[in-house]
Amino acid sequence: MSTVSREQVEKVLSGIEDPNIRQDLVSAKVVKDIAIDGDSVSISLQFAYPAEGSKEELTNSIKTALSEAGISNCKIDIASKIVSHSVQKGVSLLANVKNTIAVASGKGGVGKSTTSINLALALQAEGAKVGILDADIYGPSQPRMLGLQGKPDSVDGKKVEPKVSYGIQSMSIGYLIEEDTPMIWRGPMVTGALEQLLNETNWKDLDYLIIDLPPGTGDIQLTLCQKIPVSGAVIVTTPQDIALLDARKALKMFEKVNVPVLGIIENMSTHICSECGHEEHIFGSGGGEQMAKQYAVDLLGSLPLDIKIREGVDNGKPTVAMEPDSAITTNYRQIARRTAARLAQQSKDYSSKFPKIVIQND
Repeated sequence: MSTVSREQVEKVLSGIEDPNIRQDLVSAKVVKDIAIDGDSVSISLQFAYPAEGSKEELTNSIKTALSEAGISNCKIDIASKIVSHSVQKGVSLLANVKNTIAVASGKGGVGKSTTSINLALALQAEGAKVGILDADIYGPSQPRMLGLQGKPDSVDGKKVEPKVSYGIQSMSIGYLIEEDTPMIWRGPMVTGALEQLLNETNWKDLDYLIIDLPPGTGDIQLTLCQKIPVSGAVIVTTPQDIALLDARKALKMFEKVNVPVLGIIENMSTHICSECGHEEHIFGSGGGEQMAKQYAVDLLGSLPLDIKIREGVDNGKPTVAMEPDSAITTNYRQIARRTAARLAQQSKDYSSKFPKIVIQND
């Protein structure tokens, strides 16, 4: 009876690339265990990001490669373990939140909020526990996009409970005011209100908190990015030259506050005709890719200008939640995996490992 060696299995695995982190499985250190019993092999993989949508394809790739190497009797187990990653110096992590991902755009009208909620839902579909903070005090839109209204509850009178829709925990100033009430606040009031929303919400065991930042790169955005813990940032832009100019400013803003930019999402990349399905680059093409190359960051993906996406969020029925098997949802989930994978490659936070020293006066 032929016996399989560990070296044989590792050689096969080193030839298979994880498309989300662009490293082979051995170099990426996701191989947790290889158990061999005669000609039977059991392989255990553990990713540092949620990857439900990749499991079947990856399993088939491994089995095919092993079979070609003469190893046909195999069992493959794929799991994920999401840990906390570092935020800016001098800023503390949130309680019960492992990672915060800021979604920003240099200007309004590029679909940042729509992208934020669908990204949150896509991360959840990939196997993560996710929340979203609507940081756009002047124009909160997440309550409508999630189909929620009414004030949040408070159990202890100190913290408020996040409102939940589609399994996503959320908080927004929009839950505390009427939808048509204008917020005529100055910068310090906005920053203070947002810090309260962030710190006084009873978030529950989140792997990721998506922070939908207000558009722009002014003093308010800069102050928020200095005070809010951010593990990584995502820039949303359209291919249009004027949008790309402002997206570059947003990227530079995160560089100034030492927040890693995980990548760029090009929204409204193409227009899909609702009548005939014809696809056209009405805002230009290749802008997001060029910007990504210029600043050595990743293009996480491109999304179409599709009436279904717009109608979904306007009616409180986001695409990823309502059309889980659609091509658009598949696209969002791929972007979500890439985003989380980029964050997984950032430095980890070890503060929870250190003992807390308390000095008492006798």
